[in-house]
Amino acid sequence: MILEAVKYMILGMGVVYLFLMLMIWVLDWQHKLLLKYFPESFEEPKAEESVTSKREKLKKVAAITAALHHMKNS
Repeated sequence: MILEAVKYMILGMGVVYLFLMLMIWVLDWQHKLLLKYFPESFEEPKAEESVTSKREKLKKVAAITAALHHMKNS
């Protein structure tokens, strides 16, 4: 009886293993097929922010901070 259980366990594990291998193969084939007809497009890297832009942002943050500080202390 134990031998029969081990036999079914090995059979079940083998079926699961084969299914997973088949699924990996199908997904890999699907990936290659999609790349063939719909190639990935890469975006150009964005230019870094200018120093002036960073300064403007810092000025805005400072103004907001000062306004909040003024509101808290009033």
